[in-house]
Amino acid sequence: MKSLLNSANDLTRRQFAENVAKTCLGVSLMNGLAPRGYAAFEGSSKATQAATAKRVIYLYMSGGMTHLDTFGAVPGADTMGSTKTIKTSADGVQIGELLPETAKMMHRGAIINSLSSTQGAHAQGNYFQHTSYTMRGATRHPTMGAWLQKFQGKGNTDLPGSVIITGDSKHPGGGFFEAAFQPLLLNDPARGLQNSRMPGSLSEGDFNYRLGLSSQLDQGFQQSYNYKGVKAYAEVYKDAIKVMKSEDLDAFDLSKESPEMHEAYGQGNFAQGCLLARRLIEHGVRFVEVTLGGWDMHQDIDARLPEKCADLDKALGAMLTDLERRGLLDDTLVVLTSEFGRTPKINQNDGRDHYPKAFSSVLWGGGIAGGQVFGKTDKGIEVTENKVDVPDFNATIAYALGLPLDLVLYSSTKRPFTVTDKGKPITSLFG
Repeated sequence: MKSLLNSANDLTRRQFAENVAKTCLGVSLMNGLAPRGYAAFEGSSKATQAATAKRVIYLYMSGGMTHLDTFGAVPGADTMGSTKTIKTSADGVQIGELLPETAKMMHRGAIINSLSSTQGAHAQGNYFQHTSYTMRGATRHPTMGAWLQKFQGKGNTDLPGSVIITGDSKHPGGGFFEAAFQPLLLNDPARGLQNSRMPGSLSEGDFNYRLGLSSQLDQGFQQSYNYKGVKAYAEVYKDAIKVMKSEDLDAFDLSKESPEMHEAYGQGNFAQGCLLARRLIEHGVRFVEVTLGGWDMHQDIDARLPEKCADLDKALGAMLTDLERRGLLDDTLVVLTSEFGRTPKINQNDGRDHYPKAFSSVLWGGGIAGGQVFGKTDKGIEVTENKVDVPDFNATIAYALGLPLDLVLYSSTKRPFTVTDKGKPITSLFG
């Protein structure tokens, strides 16, 4: 009976915390706000590399970006379909012709052409790419932004540790970590943080009175149920208030950018998300993810691909140029990835199907030695040199951030976890 009561009170507390976040911030926390366990550190790390990146902008191409038409292009191969290649700013490096602005910044990037995943379905592939772990029952694994905050704290204590700009409410988020490590979810970057300021009719004194009254009402509950979960949700409340009162709240306001800057990045959620990502990292948010969906092209790829690549190319090219001009690219790691590639063979519907066996991703800045291609395939079909598994790719990101790759954390179910499971970083990519 007691366990049932505790469970019920925990659920009530959880719902209350979620409502507080929605009311104060006008946004939703990830589903992972209700963690299924709390991590405990154990052991010491042998991976003590110095960080080459202070922050990450993670661009996720949802739906399975076609590698042969973008960054895994193979000049003259019969698997290329109608796509041609173009030269880039890096000697000897060519990419798909639909990415001309991005091509101008490949001297700062490294293409990984030998990625391989074990997951060929969207939900499973997305989860694996984000966490380095496959879906396992009720366990939710943390994503890189949560690991970064867990090990190194926030870059700006007044703002969220990580921000996810996406329409996907199933993002793994902070997994089994406490509520304080869950990312902030934004659906529309142009709207910023809605309802994040006090109403004009409410004075500072009235607001503080209400906070004090709320604290008194909570006091008995917190004393009776002195659990990590209860404390974690109380911290969510405090963080919401801190954000409301922070001068850095303007970081979420895209109206502060000039019309020329908006035009350079382009319109739409992805373009504006990239612009917001640049603003947020300038204000100390250390991990920002922006999603561009619509890559699941099982049919009519020739008709659909140009528009999708145009959306990516304009925003990505502008953001990389902007970061470089502001001196931020050197210690900002820009990641572009997807859950898998597309089949080298065009199907009967003039499209490409799911293909986890071999695909491409790219890293820019953050200590990466630019102008290189790592790994090879046989015309995009089979990996023939330097195969990179998904955990290896994520370990490379973690390595750039200086995270302890072999430090073991235990969940409440006593299961051991590391940042990227058994992934090994590609250290040769760093200059």
